[in-house]
Order: sequence, then structure tokens, then C-alpha cells
Amino acid sequence: MPEYDARALALRALPLLDLTDLNDESSRAAVKALCARTQTPHGHVAAVCIWSRFVGDASVFLAGSDVRIATVVNFPGGDQDITDVIDEAHQAISDGADEIDLVMPYEAWMSGDRATAEATVIRVRSVATPPVKLKVILETGRLKDPALIREASDMAIAAGADFIKTSTGKVDVNATPEAARIMLEAIRASGAPVGFKPAGGIRTLDDAAAYLALADEIMGPDWVSPETFRFGASSLLDALLAAIDGGPAITGDGY
Repeated sequence: MPEYDARALALRALPLLDLTDLNDESSRAAVKALCARTQTPHGHVAAVCIWSRFVGDASVFLAGSDVRIATVVNFPGGDQDITDVIDEAHQAISDGADEIDLVMPYEAWMSGDRATAEATVIRVRSVATPPVKLKVILETGRLKDPALIREASDMAIAAGADFIKTSTGKVDVNATPEAARIMLEAIRASGAPVGFKPAGGIRTLDDAAAYLALADEIMGPDWVSPETFRFGASSLLDALLAAIDGGPAITGDGY
């Protein structure tokens, strides 16, 4: 891949970031600190992504800002009772969530129970009505098979997802360029206004550059924006700020 301008790439990626804290030991104080990091001298990130129990707190911490609040449901295993999933999504939206990141029942999908997976997306979509955005997490590192990833992408898009997302970040294999390509090709083929979110293991400028390059190749150079593309990451922000504030002007093998 060609070299890229590190600072320009970082400035492009910063407003696409869903700054994430889904650590098991997360706390109100940690969420407050996360929210404080959303505003930088170079602009703000797209969203924070946090546990649903902290959505109300984040609404206070981010009051008056344009940073969105995302939360996760059916997370991370994708195997919770659908009534509990619906209740959690409804409560999160009532507390101020702008976006719901739903884990598709990927084990059901892998076992051939496509109906359960599809019904879960449809039912959460019925609660997460616009302007709330629904991101469907496929857990591509567990699906593995390119055909399964493509079929799950197609299903989620048809069932009403606003974004399709690679991973929870809680399994051995998370976002990969191979899965990203399959998912972006599914979005392109659908013709639907659906976004893409790689998540899990995205830490460096080269990581960000690789996914942006794929999006540009498959969807066109003008497609990427916070409405169509997000990075789910916790440590990427540090790499972006370092590049903007004085990292090397040119770095290789990424974009």
C-alpha cells in the first residue's frame, strides 16, 4: 500500500472514533474521564460507547456537546433472553442513548438458527427507532467462514441495521481486514444507506489507515463520514493525537 500523510490521516480518523470503555471493571469515574477525552483541540470524537448502566451519567457529562452516546445490548455473548435485551435497549434509550450496538445471536446463526438471529435484530430495531441508530455486531472472528459473514451482513442490513460492526472486542479474533472487505462489499451490493464499524484491536495509525483504505476502495473516496463509518476503539485516540501533534509526517504501509 502507498505511504500516507500521518497527520492528515489522523485528522480524518478522529471524528470517526467511538471512544470505548467496556471493561468489566468500568465505573462512573472511568466514564467521566472517558467523556472528558471526547473533546480535543482538533475536534471531538463521534461517540462514546459504554455499558448501559452508565448512559444516564454520560448524558450529564456530555450535556451540550455533539458527542453521541452508544451502548451495547446482548453483549458480549449474543445469547441473552430477548425480553431482557429489549428491556435493556428501551431503558438505555430512555436514559439518553443515541445509538444501540446489538450483538447478533452469532452462535444461533452458526448453528443454522437464522430465524432467531434475524428476529433479534428486527425486534431491537422496533425499539431503537430513528433518530436512534442501530449497529449490529456480527462477531466475525467467531463466524470465521466468509460465507457466514456475508450472509449475516446481508441479513442485518435487510433487518434494518444502520451500521454493521465486526466485533465485540471480547473474543480472540476481532476486526480483520478480511472481514471488513466482506462487510463493505455487502453494504455496497445492498445499495442501502448503511455504515460500517470495525472494532476490537484497532490501536495504531496503520490500523486505522488500512480500514479507511478499504472503505475508500470499495465505497468510494467520498463515502466515509461519521454517519457511515466508525472505529470502535479505546487506545486509538492516543495514536491519533500523537500523529496530529507531532508524529512523523509520513509513515508507510497503511493507507
